[in-house]
Amino acid sequence: MLVPFLIMFREGVEAALIVGIIASYLNRTGRGAWMPVVWIGIFLALAFSLGVGAVLQLAAVEFPQKAQELFEAIIGLVAVCVLTSMVFWMRKAARSIKAELQDSIDAAFATPSHKGFGLIAMVFFAVAREGVESVFFLLAAFQQAGAYAPLGALAGVVLAGFVGYGVYAGSVRLDLRRFFRWTGAFILIVAAGLIANSVNALHEAGLWNHGQAVVFDISGVLPMDSPLGSVLSGILGYIDAPTVSELAVYLGFLVPSLWLFLADRTGAPAKPAERPAA
Repeated sequence: MLVPFLIMFREGVEAALIVGIIASYLNRTGRGAWMPVVWIGIFLALAFSLGVGAVLQLAAVEFPQKAQELFEAIIGLVAVCVLTSMVFWMRKAARSIKAELQDSIDAAFATPSHKGFGLIAMVFFAVAREGVESVFFLLAAFQQAGAYAPLGALAGVVLAGFVGYGVYAGSVRLDLRRFFRWTGAFILIVAAGLIANSVNALHEAGLWNHGQAVVFDISGVLPMDSPLGSVLSGILGYIDAPTVSELAVYLGFLVPSLWLFLADRTGAPAKPAERPAA
């Protein structure tokens, strides 16, 4: 439950900030009357994301056991790619995303006869990217998490909505650089667990049978089905009896990705989010 909550909280804050920047710029440039069009783009993006999730989930139900294991592995690997690209993209784009969104809004209004369609398309693609990222992660996480995982995801989205509105209204000051830095590091740890579980799923599907020797076995001390083991498994990708291949991909992904992500090449001080100009 904790992992879906934290991931969806981060994704929700990111989406809320994008919407807040768009709303603020429209109001500041005298285009506030176009906000209903923004909401159309948001709702279309949400419907598209939910549709993608529903299609993938329904397709998985029809698969036989080995095909389901293969599907689980593919979804896990896609989720790893999506989550990793997301955190590295946000680290790079965080400083310029406001200017890029404002330029996109100006471009949408540059064609007088298609202002509404251009704005809808711009909002749709900005929000749909966050939504599809969330779909792939949740499909991978729900296959490993408990029955309360959907509630955790929903709680994360709701809290993100309140935080996003608070930042927009000026009642909440959020250090965005630090927020995305540490939540990004957490996401990379989650992604490492997903890739290790994907290797296990490929083995169950009969497609990967290399490196299956158990490196160590502490299931007698801390089994994965124990309360603490379940928490560590959901957050850190803990495996009580990892194989050579599972441990190799876990560390092979986590160590270099964390080093690359946390290496501070800018040296710029963190700046808290300020209230967008009305």
